[in-house]
Amino acid sequence: MNSRPLITVLLICLAVFSIVVTTTIGVAEISFMDVTRMFINKIAYFGQFIQEDWPSTWETIIFNMRLPRVVLGFIVGASLSIAGAAFQGLLRNPLADPYTIGVSSGAALGATVAIFLQNSYGLFLFGGVPFFAFLGAILALLFVYNLSKVGNNIPVVTLLLAGVVVSSFLSAVISLLMLSAGEHIRGIFFWLVGGLSLKTWSHVLMVLPYVIIGSSVIFYWSRDLNVILLGEEAASNLGIEVNRVKKIILVAASLITGAVVSVSGMIGFVGLIIPHAVRMIVGPDHRILIPTSALVGGIYLIWVDSAARTLMAPIEMPVGIITAFLGAPFFIYLLRTKRKDFRF
Repeated sequence: MNSRPLITVLLICLAVFSIVVTTTIGVAEISFMDVTRMFINKIAYFGQFIQEDWPSTWETIIFNMRLPRVVLGFIVGASLSIAGAAFQGLLRNPLADPYTIGVSSGAALGATVAIFLQNSYGLFLFGGVPFFAFLGAILALLFVYNLSKVGNNIPVVTLLLAGVVVSSFLSAVISLLMLSAGEHIRGIFFWLVGGLSLKTWSHVLMVLPYVIIGSSVIFYWSRDLNVILLGEEAASNLGIEVNRVKKIILVAASLITGAVVSVSGMIGFVGLIIPHAVRMIVGPDHRILIPTSALVGGIYLIWVDSAARTLMAPIEMPVGIITAFLGAPFFIYLLRTKRKDFRF
């Protein structure tokens, strides 16, 4: 019996449950039942069966403050997981993710430049932080892509090494900008470590189109990703235009990475941990792996964000710190178990 449809249904139910539960977490104590009733009240037809006996301020807290943050957290987690699954499949390497390729570092540098110009010189250039983050991601991708190109081919190991080198260089540039920021370094620091505080529906609507487009493109080419797992030469013999597929998937994954990094900052290891863990459960078929990774990644990040809000309350920890604590040991485990084999 094929259990994959059952797993998908269970994950969707768990995602809905997690979104409702995490919206109850906060300074104002609002019960799970009250939140559930408020959600049902907003649904056409069903709302007439629910009596509105809660304070109006509760709806403001739930729907205007907590829910946008939870939804954005789900989108960020899902997007980073999709990008990680795409990179790992494309490069046939479990250590590949948006950060390994240098895309996230490029987005971080672009956003840091925008923040630095705004805080230090009052320059609000076209598009602000989101535009500069996406521009940085694309430029980093193009640089890594051309740096690793050998003739008409792009060797996997060369691409990974180029990504590591570019990420290190961009991190140095970011550190230099932070030193030059003076008293404004605090704002850059908290953005770099990643967080979802003070996010609104405008942030959700800003990233959603890019995430939908990029994710749809990656899922459309998921069959080709499956073939590439056999090896580039074998994929070419089967009629797959390997270099063309590489370009499309790299750009699509960079698009969604740049979009979410522009609003959440640097949240590491999500794109590394989730796809690898999901692959061990559902297998390497990207037609199943990509949507399942999206669901698991979204669920994972909203619970991590809830932990960030409560572990040191009333002080809120940046989400990126917790994901680093959880992800670093997992990365070491992968590095030790896969050090003799760069491919799946």
